[in-house]
Amino acid sequence: MKVRIDYGLCMGDKNCNKVCPEVFAFNEDQLKSRVIVDVVPKHLEEAVRRAARECAVQAIIIEE
Repeated sequence: MKVRIDYGLCMGDKNCNKVCPEVFAFNEDQLKSRVIVDVVPKHLEEAVRRAARECAVQAIIIEE
């Protein structure tokens, strides 16, 4: 699984960072979250799916 963020939609509310800090980090300069892994480790896939579900603006895009 790969994941990316649509920066045009991201509101920078840090929800994804709270749900899965191993995959998402907050960029203080841009005030947006960012993905910090190339490929999501298997044991974190469900947390990434949860972060995507909880994203109010659906800015998290999962590529299976």
